[in-house]
Amino acid sequence: MDITFLGTSSGVPTRARNVSSVALRLPQRAEAWLFDCGEGTQHQLLRSDLKSSQISRIFITHMHGDHIFGLMGLIASMGLAGNAQPINIYGPVGLKEYLRACEQYSHMRIGDRLQIHQSQPGVIFEDEHFLVRCLPLKHRVTAFGYRVEEKDRPGRFNVEKAKKLGIPPGKVYGELKKGKVVTLDDGRIINGAELCGDREVGRKMVYCTDTVFCDAAVELSQDADVLIHEATFAHKDAEMAFDRLHSTSTMAAQVALLAQVKQLIMTHFSPRYMPGNPITLDDLLEEAKAIFPNTKMARDFFSYTIQRRTS
Repeated sequence: MDITFLGTSSGVPTRARNVSSVALRLPQRAEAWLFDCGEGTQHQLLRSDLKSSQISRIFITHMHGDHIFGLMGLIASMGLAGNAQPINIYGPVGLKEYLRACEQYSHMRIGDRLQIHQSQPGVIFEDEHFLVRCLPLKHRVTAFGYRVEEKDRPGRFNVEKAKKLGIPPGKVYGELKKGKVVTLDDGRIINGAELCGDREVGRKMVYCTDTVFCDAAVELSQDADVLIHEATFAHKDAEMAFDRLHSTSTMAAQVALLAQVKQLIMTHFSPRYMPGNPITLDDLLEEAKAIFPNTKMARDFFSYTIQRRTS
């Protein structure tokens, strides 16, 4: 699982940072999932190693422009480029009406390409390999945080050991690879788990923006491999953060600490901390590290790979 940051500024773009968008690449299934789609996201995709044709799911946190103004342009370009595969889009109330209004007034035909799902607290997507949950955060409008969980899977199947036990190759190998208990034709009962290595623990990524510190973010982030959390303001500007219902660097670090995540990556920075100002992003990073040392600061096109763990 590879994370690529396509936009890391809050509110408005800067020369160095576009507005919010994060891509999660799933190499094992040649898919990419997008989290938020601020204006200019399709340009950022063109400058990255990602292909828009791989995007199959888009998760929108809330309806503010710096998180959705690039969505319709991306959808239109994908269609014009011949990448007209179905796309599942998840987001709060109003997202469906917004997209259909854009379709109507721009005279663009989306047809059945879009499957729009209203995000509700709890599980919003699940298949054989992944599960996605969301919870409402604390912002000026309805905003959701998302948690992607890769399901655990059995360790590597020991083919040589199976052959030594006289287990004939075939469909039975597939069942044993899944760790299932299988009864052979000769009556022997074989526990597939005994033929597999250590179980591979599913990876977990959490995306929380825009929000002030809240219990829901902590709950959503429990034991995550990576927590992507907004850090719009410096600790010195905490009053402004509370007024605007955004997080400081120290709030992001507190969520990471309480949730016992493995890695915190901060994003969604106010342009007020550009180089040359009294407080810079380096100061925000130091503030967060004082609470949660395993903290990184995202920049546009920064990539991070979530490695597998074994139990």
